[in-house]
Amino acid sequence: MSDVSTHTWRMPAAPRGGSVRLSGRFWPTLRDAPADAEAVSHKLMVRAGLVRQLASGLYSFLPFGLRSVHRVTAVIREEMDRIGAQEFQLPVMHPAEIWEATGRYGLDEQFRLEDRGGRAMVLGMTHEEIITWHAAREIRSYRDLPQSWYQFQTKLRDEPRPKSGILRVREFTMKDSYSLDADEAGLARSYEAHAEAYARIFDRCGLEWYMVESDVGMMGGMGAHEFMAPSPAGEDTIARAPSGAYAANVELATSVAVDPDFGPTPASAEAFATPGIGTIDELAVFTGLPAGRLCKSVVVVSDDGPVLALVRGAHALHEKKLSHVVGRHRPAQPDEIRAWFGAGPGSLGPVGVEGVRIVADATIATGHYVTGANRDGEHLRGVVLGRDFDAELADIRTVLAGEGCPVSGEPLELEPVIEIGNIFKLGTKYSDPLGATYLAADGQERSIVMGSYGIGPARVLAAAIEQSHDDAGIVWPKALAPFDVHIVLVGEAASPQAAFADALYAQLSDAGLAVLLDDRDGTKPGEKFVEAELLGCPIRLTIGKRTLPDGPLEVQVRRGRERNDVPLHGAAAAIVALLGQVR
Repeated sequence: MSDVSTHTWRMPAAPRGGSVRLSGRFWPTLRDAPADAEAVSHKLMVRAGLVRQLASGLYSFLPFGLRSVHRVTAVIREEMDRIGAQEFQLPVMHPAEIWEATGRYGLDEQFRLEDRGGRAMVLGMTHEEIITWHAAREIRSYRDLPQSWYQFQTKLRDEPRPKSGILRVREFTMKDSYSLDADEAGLARSYEAHAEAYARIFDRCGLEWYMVESDVGMMGGMGAHEFMAPSPAGEDTIARAPSGAYAANVELATSVAVDPDFGPTPASAEAFATPGIGTIDELAVFTGLPAGRLCKSVVVVSDDGPVLALVRGAHALHEKKLSHVVGRHRPAQPDEIRAWFGAGPGSLGPVGVEGVRIVADATIATGHYVTGANRDGEHLRGVVLGRDFDAELADIRTVLAGEGCPVSGEPLELEPVIEIGNIFKLGTKYSDPLGATYLAADGQERSIVMGSYGIGPARVLAAAIEQSHDDAGIVWPKALAPFDVHIVLVGEAASPQAAFADALYAQLSDAGLAVLLDDRDGTKPGEKFVEAELLGCPIRLTIGKRTLPDGPLEVQVRRGRERNDVPLHGAAAAIVALLGQVR
């Protein structure tokens, strides 16, 4: 029989609406952040007792963290319902043959397994295939269209480098929605409806954000945009015009390059010795020329053979942009390079090359350059595209800060960002292979035209913390905070101030506010205040001996730590009104 007396056994008090008393509840705060934490959101979510790490890329949300997740999902659900989307719940585990039909079985980030009968299965990293499978069996006529279906579901991706807390993980919850239309005009309307819904969601969540053009990536389709929250912890970078005329992920961004002063074009290319020179930086010092006057040569191997990619020395080759031109590829090995070019990597160039596909960035079409001569320790100056060598032209470079906006001409800014949402025009990429068709008004069978739209609720929380914190802790936007009001009681359970705190807790809760009442006995006031700052709820009330009998009630707005003194009479109404002014 247990040694615990039935007289001492006590669970926490039941919630009152969305409010709870802290006594007896699990809230494990930490004084210090984990040693491996780099992102501010990672540090503060762990310290504030919102999450705990199970393994690399795997996090558990604790009760107060889950409250914020629920607040995000409530906002998303309201806006999805507002545009007429209908909520589903689809399985996490899928038969592999559905993914095989679309050619996406075997992706590097895909978790694969077999059931006890030996059937190949997939753990869902996204649900395009599954939603299309259902559409193929349920949609019959143009009269059934349009449709928009959404869910909140677990996704699993074998992320090779989990990092930054919940920003890059292997398991996460996503809101994914899918539009089903009769034609591209219908898709355009569904796409715009989702874009407007996303704008409302992120505005309501108190985020600074940009909608930018993006690469379709593994999703495929006809076009895509991402919703990005600026943050130093961002794993992506966007190029944007300060006026807002243009914004794009650097994977897709274009710019008007700043040309160096080339001077007169030589009549022909001229060889010169460059002993020991192996990098663009060394070549720039040796020649005294700006990097923009030099040509950088990068050799890769595609499925069709070797490719020589050329960019100006001031630019970096963008691998994804190159992939759009040459397809899947890998870096060439030193022995392969010497076999094809007759020289090592530091002396390569396009002049006289045979049997190698040459792709040059479009900027190479202007001016003359110093390139490798394909002889060790030797380069050529005055090399001109079209005269000395031929090449395919494409945009294969990463844009630079200060280059011209392709829309307005103003200097572009580069900014690190966190991806918080994305939208894709899939077209018939999935409906064609999975047979998702409908009977049109003219009696013809046509493929359903689809869109896909995702938001990561946990990423929204992390982005909010990255954008809104101070040296004491989190400063939550009102819509995302686990509680609206945090009451710090300084006094024992039987004290007059405790009775006042109980009454105010009840009044605020009944007014529809989510209140956390810190009524813990034996916890020092200083510790309570530190933890309240760390958790970062919009309003903190302090109730102690000085509060009674005449007041005032000490009220702190967490953003800016502004103190307000509120009369005791009508305090609940005053706090509700004050919360309405907080963003």
